[in-house]
Amino acid sequence: MNEEGVRRLRDRVRSFPDFPKPGVLFRDISPLLKDPEAFRTLIDLLHDHLKASFSQIDFIAGLDSRGFLIGPPLAQRLGIGFVLIRKKGKLPGPTESISYSLEYGKAELEIQSDAVEPGQKVVIVDDLLATGGTMCAACELLKRLKAEVLECLVIIELKSLKGSEKLKSVPFYSLLQYD
Repeated sequence: MNEEGVRRLRDRVRSFPDFPKPGVLFRDISPLLKDPEAFRTLIDLLHDHLKASFSQIDFIAGLDSRGFLIGPPLAQRLGIGFVLIRKKGKLPGPTESISYSLEYGKAELEIQSDAVEPGQKVVIVDDLLATGGTMCAACELLKRLKAEVLECLVIIELKSLKGSEKLKSVPFYSLLQYD
């Protein structure tokens, strides 16, 4: 991995204590997104990782909403399509839906029923993995559509919350890790 590139990304992540509630240290990627060189480095690093790891990927699936910022340029660089996994009620047409638990309640995700075909190979992207509930739900949605989830890919992993352990047999990759 390009250590200089990773350092550039880490330098563009800022922390906000007690947001959105007391005791939470929020990792903000806004400065990374504002910096075109840092954002280019992010996409380069993710692209290089995926090209080295997989001979075939059919789609990048992005999680609502920050996965929508990373996924399309990554998919475009790879020459593949991008599919949306959204919060309930945001997609038209027939959808597959799943309810899951969050630290502070319940949520639902949806994907269009025809987003992927059985057997297609998909990488799921998001900005951050915390407790893993949203990512696990996204994996389950794609499995219901009979897609093959190759990997879950994020910029930031909050290691102390052990979200990657919930993914069980699904490969997981993060560029930056924080305790």
